[in-house]
Amino acid sequence: MVDTSAKKEFNPNGIGLKNGNFIGLPFTQENAAIVLFPVPWDVTVSYGEGTALAPDVILEASSQLDLFDLDIKEGWKKGIYFQEVNAAVMERRNVMRPKAKKYIDFLENGGDVSIDSEMNTLLDEINIECEALNYFVYRESKKLLDAGKIVGLVGGDHSTPLGYLKALSEKYSEFGVLQIDAHLDLRIAYEGFTYSHASIFNNALQITALKKLVQVGIRDCCQEEVELAENDERVKIFFDQQLNYEKFNGASWSSQCDDIIADLPGNVYISFDVDGLDPKLCPSTGTPVAGGLEFFQVTFLFNKIVESGRKIIGFDVCETGNAEWDANVAARIIYKLGLLAG
Repeated sequence: MVDTSAKKEFNPNGIGLKNGNFIGLPFTQENAAIVLFPVPWDVTVSYGEGTALAPDVILEASSQLDLFDLDIKEGWKKGIYFQEVNAAVMERRNVMRPKAKKYIDFLENGGDVSIDSEMNTLLDEINIECEALNYFVYRESKKLLDAGKIVGLVGGDHSTPLGYLKALSEKYSEFGVLQIDAHLDLRIAYEGFTYSHASIFNNALQITALKKLVQVGIRDCCQEEVELAENDERVKIFFDQQLNYEKFNGASWSSQCDDIIADLPGNVYISFDVDGLDPKLCPSTGTPVAGGLEFFQVTFLFNKIVESGRKIIGFDVCETGNAEWDANVAARIIYKLGLLAG
C-alpha cells in the first residue's frame, strides 16, 4: 500500500521538484507500487552511443512534467519511485564500450575476427561482461518482483531487459510481449555479440513463458529476421509501412489497435524502443529510422490494451538518446506506462 501521509503532504499542482525522484514525486521504493529500474548499458550498440546516460537525463527531464492525466485521474497517487543508477554497472560500461567500439570498427572495415586473436579476445570479454549484466538485471528485477513491485526498466540499449524477462517468466507461467520498435531485433548474435541490442528478441524467444511477441512499427530489418519471424507462430509483425498503407486506404488506428491486441494474451509486457516513434520525437536515439508512430498513437494503444481486460505486468523504455528533448518524451512514455501497469 502507498503511504497516504506522503500523498497528503505532496502538492501535485506545485512546481516541479528536483528531489531525486521521478517527476518530484514523494514516494520511496518501499511505498511505491511502480519501481523504475535504470540500467546504464549500451556496450554493443552498432551506431550512435550514449543511451547508457539516458536514465540520468530522463530523471532530470521528468521535473518538467505535470501530473494531470486525462485518462487516469490522480494516477500519480499509485506511487512511482526511480532507483539510483548503479555506479558499478556504469563503471563497467565505461570500460567495455571503447573496447566494443574498437571491435565494431574492425568489423566495419572488413576485418576477419576468425584470424585475429586480439579481436577474438575482445569479443569473448564483451560477451562475458554482457552475460554478467544480464544476471545483474535478473537478480535485481527478481528482488523487486518478489517484493510485489511492478518494474519499469529504464535503459540503456535494448539488450538490457533480457534478465528482467527471465525474472518475469518465474512469476508468470505465460505472457506476451508488445514490442514498439523500428527494428525486429531478431538477429542471431549480431556482430558476434551473443547479447547484442539487435538480438534481444531472438534471445527472449528462448524463454518458454513468452507465448506471443507482437512487433509494431517495424521498418528496418533484414531478410533473415523476417524469415525467422515467419517460421515462428509466436511472432506477429505489424510493419510501419503496412499500417500506413492500410490507413491510406481508410483503416482507422482504433481498428488496427484491435488487430494488434487480438494477438496478445492476458498478461502483457510492453517493450518500448523509442526509435519506434517518429524520429522528430527522439532524434538522438542510437538508430533513428524515417517513419514511425506518433506519441498519441502509442498511448491510445496502451489504453486499449487495459480496456480490453488485459494486464500490463511490466515494461521497459530503451534506446533514449542523451539529450533533453528525447528524455522529456521518454519520461512521458514512462509515466503513462506506470499509470497503466498492474
